[in-house]
Amino acid sequence: MHRTINGEVLVQHLSEDARTIDRSIVAQHGRSARTLVKEGPLRLTIMALGENGYLPPHDTDGPVAIHVLEGAVTFLALDEEYSLRTGDVFVLAGGVEHAARTTSGAVFLLTVVHFDNAAPVAKHPLDEAAKERWAKEFGR
Repeated sequence: MHRTINGEVLVQHLSEDARTIDRSIVAQHGRSARTLVKEGPLRLTIMALGENGYLPPHDTDGPVAIHVLEGAVTFLALDEEYSLRTGDVFVLAGGVEHAARTTSGAVFLLTVVHFDNAAPVAKHPLDEAAKERWAKEFGR
């Protein structure tokens, strides 16, 4: 998939983009995502988690911003839980392992910057006990 910016400016209507998420996939698999922009180091992805949705622990080398568009979602990062709701923005440095869960469902815009040939980032893994607890409660 190649979703680059055409010209010098791109406008995304996030409320319309949120409606392009296939809710049957969310219902079947607990989550779904659609890439909106993939241009150089920049990635914008709209992601939906269904009821009792769970995103397993992962990290990225570049910084991450999460903007909640609908619902409520809790992120686990640096062994703390961060409860977010519509309109909240959550930003993580590169290398910070994180996971997400929601009981009611949520849609959020994920923005990631991927640096080619960048210096290695310090990794900040989640506590194994917290990962196990989350996986037991919400994992599939």
